[in-house]
Amino acid sequence: MSNVDRELAQAVEESEAVAQAQPAPGAPRPRAEAKRSIRLLVGLLVAVGALLTLVFTNLNNAVIYDRNVDEVLANRAHFEGRNVRVQGMLKKGTLVHRDEPCEYRFTIIGKTSELPVHYARCTIPDTFRDMPGMDVVATAEGTLDPAGHFEATTIFAKCPSKYEMKDRARKGEQAPHQAMGPTSAL
Repeated sequence: MSNVDRELAQAVEESEAVAQAQPAPGAPRPRAEAKRSIRLLVGLLVAVGALLTLVFTNLNNAVIYDRNVDEVLANRAHFEGRNVRVQGMLKKGTLVHRDEPCEYRFTIIGKTSELPVHYARCTIPDTFRDMPGMDVVATAEGTLDPAGHFEATTIFAKCPSKYEMKDRARKGEQAPHQAMGPTSAL
């Protein structure tokens, strides 16, 4: 054997020994990628679940049901303690104001029911007045108390349209915001 052949045979033996000692670099193991993907998926599912739980548990008290007086009183057990927006007509002669502590009390009526309302604030809308000869549509937001009255946090009054007020002005009536406020006290 020639010198070149021996060197070639020796080089082949050395490269085989190195190949057996160190595996050839190749593609990463698919098993490691699969584990990482599953961990990422589980993490995302946990985060989405936590977010949905947070939204739905806090959203329950944020939802405001918009109902009339008769509906709220017919389903009293369902609406107790929940945020509700109740609409009805202001019962004539029931709007009273007290200075210490500052509060308004009145009754709103539906077709067949009446709901006493307690509003513990010092101001009411200008159009929310008990006017003779004029019906005032009142909307109260708040919660229905187990004792049977409504604890309002916000009060709205539906203002008559400008066309309706023009007809009433011809008859000598004033707009609700131009009239005097409630005069009786608690």
